Amino acid sequence: MLTRIDLRGIAAERSTADLRGVLPRAALDVDSAVERVRPVVESIHRQGLPAVLDATRRFDGVEATGVRVPAEAIAAAEANLDAGVRAALAESIRRARLVHADQRRTDVTTRVVPGGTVTERFVPVGRVGLYVPGGLAVYPSSVVMNVVPAQEAGVASLAVASPPQKEFGGLPHPTILAACALLGVDEVYAVGGAQAIAVFAYGLAGAGDGAGPVEPVDIVTGPGNIYVTAAKRLLRGVIGIDSEAGTTEIAVLADDTADPVHVAADLISQAEHDPAAASVLVTASTELADAVDAEVVRQVAATKHVERVRTALAGPQSGVVLVDDLEQGLRVVDAYAAEHLEIQTADAREVAARVRNAGAIFVGAWSPVSLGDYCAGSNHVLPTGGCARHSSGLSVQTFLRGVHVVEYTEEALRDVADYVTTLADAEDLPAHGAAVRARFPQ
Repeated sequence: MLTRIDLRGIAAERSTADLRGVLPRAALDVDSAVERVRPVVESIHRQGLPAVLDATRRFDGVEATGVRVPAEAIAAAEANLDAGVRAALAESIRRARLVHADQRRTDVTTRVVPGGTVTERFVPVGRVGLYVPGGLAVYPSSVVMNVVPAQEAGVASLAVASPPQKEFGGLPHPTILAACALLGVDEVYAVGGAQAIAVFAYGLAGAGDGAGPVEPVDIVTGPGNIYVTAAKRLLRGVIGIDSEAGTTEIAVLADDTADPVHVAADLISQAEHDPAAASVLVTASTELADAVDAEVVRQVAATKHVERVRTALAGPQSGVVLVDDLEQGLRVVDAYAAEHLEIQTADAREVAARVRNAGAIFVGAWSPVSLGDYCAGSNHVLPTGGCARHSSGLSVQTFLRGVHVVEYTEEALRDVADYVTTLADAEDLPAHGAAVRARFPQ
């Protein structure tokens, strides 16, 4: 089921660019998707709510007259929430708050010279739009992962959007609404896809059904399908975004000490998300690769979403990569830059410390990706498609802006005035120097 890519004997000679070219990866044409969503986004910008409702009818099959989720619907979803799910969500929230509270940054003042200071002040953005997908699965966990870091950053205004569901009267899934209630979020919109990102970016004069306006946001975060990603790319600049998150992916770096039952189960767990999900094993052990193959066949037959999982595991984005040794394995996983990277080797902690590129790293046999999806305390909104080489996962920092506050006394400025004017003249910007000289007339 899993394709094999044999890099033994050749990985050491391959450049990083060559490795990226041969490793499994989902093919996503975001540029083409941008052109498909552009008319939707532009019509919402021009026409507002009528264009949103038209897109909701065409793409979600829901006839609606408004998009704001009534407060009573959110309260009812919480009241009817299964007790076990409530307890699990509460624990997920508690652990996420512990981790994200420690990410808060404090203002830092540097005394550059006597009388001259620069303070970096961390200021939360004013308003954020948090997108929660609603396609093949239900994601209340994504409500937790979006909302908690925004709240811990001190964001004053939060809005959540999630696709309307026909089976729930055109509202988002009730478990998503219940998660919003548990987190104290009462501004929720039944809007999905590119249209949700456009609503966040441009706002609406009115949300319909007597609801007031939707104010535009400063930043949009959260995972979604390729059309959500395309809308983020299109609107970046109008809004800030966290990342262009694509379909989920897992890489497992394992040696002959790994349990093939665990490895297979973890590969399947991420394949369950989407037929385009990526599951990759990197190992120097052909015995482990064979055992994992056999376990995958056995476990897939017993899983619920058999066809979805089989499609994902058999696709070009998934496979087993054979390497000569652990050193080459580390080089391969750094080139791949997985969203989720598991280290299932001897001395896993030491091996994990050497990894440079990954959205999140899961160390040892008892730290599966599923733990991070729900209850590790870490965030599961992570960079995909190799973007972990340059981007980080969602955190409190996503919602903070560092602002430099410069304060110099007269004497401190006098002491550096000649340097300022010299550099201004060197750049042929004499008015810059004149702005300093004007303060010290001869």
